[in-house]
Amino acid sequence: MARVLIAGCGYVGSALAALLADEGHDVWAMRRTSAALPPGVRHLAADLRDPATFAALPEALDHVAYTATADAFTDDAYRAAYVDGPRNLLAALARQGQAPRVAFTSSTSVYGQADGEWVDEDSPTAPAGFGGRRMLVGERVFLEGPFPAMVLRLGGIYGPGRASLVEKVRAGEAECAPAPSWSNRIHRDDAAGALRHVLSMESPAPVYLCVDREPAELCDVYRWIAARLGVPAPRVGSTAAETVKRSRSNKRCSSARLAASGYAFRYPTFREGFGAIIGG
Repeated sequence: MARVLIAGCGYVGSALAALLADEGHDVWAMRRTSAALPPGVRHLAADLRDPATFAALPEALDHVAYTATADAFTDDAYRAAYVDGPRNLLAALARQGQAPRVAFTSSTSVYGQADGEWVDEDSPTAPAGFGGRRMLVGERVFLEGPFPAMVLRLGGIYGPGRASLVEKVRAGEAECAPAPSWSNRIHRDDAAGALRHVLSMESPAPVYLCVDREPAELCDVYRWIAARLGVPAPRVGSTAAETVKRSRSNKRCSSARLAASGYAFRYPTFREGFGAIIGG
């Protein structure tokens, strides 16, 4: 039985906490409020931005998963969540003489490729925006820190209660770009499952791309959802702003390393994942 702290225990962290608690591990959820924690998970009230709130960290932790998210899409919020928070937490753990293995949920936004290229863990990282740049600094904080560390670069997260693509298609608001636009995603349950998997591995790699097994053109996803819902297929639009926005993430991410490590995806493609959400 392991002792696990999940720092910034939100959408993905709560799913991980539920998995681990069901297996009988001692699990603490570190976040500001105790609302809606899974059964068997203990709340640890703390603010990752304030090291003074870390005095009550559980002792003898085996694993720490850092799954915090920024509370706004600003450079300051991203720095607080993905740079300052990790530094504060790792420093507190080191001061207490702890020796856990740590995992950090990063993002595929650390890649700057935008022409439909394939990328993997060894591809160059040159993010175009502040979000990817802050994530990359956060990765280095963990990988160059005092504890054995793993980084999971997550694609777009979706799942129960977070299915905006389905609602856009249902409402007739989805629009296809004139040119192909590749997208990468991961179901919440697979993000949590992959975290559990790498934390349990004897000799994990330092970095894993955490996306499903099939990058997909966004319009193909829209059309599949529309057919499943029985609504009209989305139109093709030509607004420059949408085209530019989509091109920033126009790449194909490979999860071959994660699959080769033995992780079995519950939702290997968008079809299984969105199919479970739509039902019927």
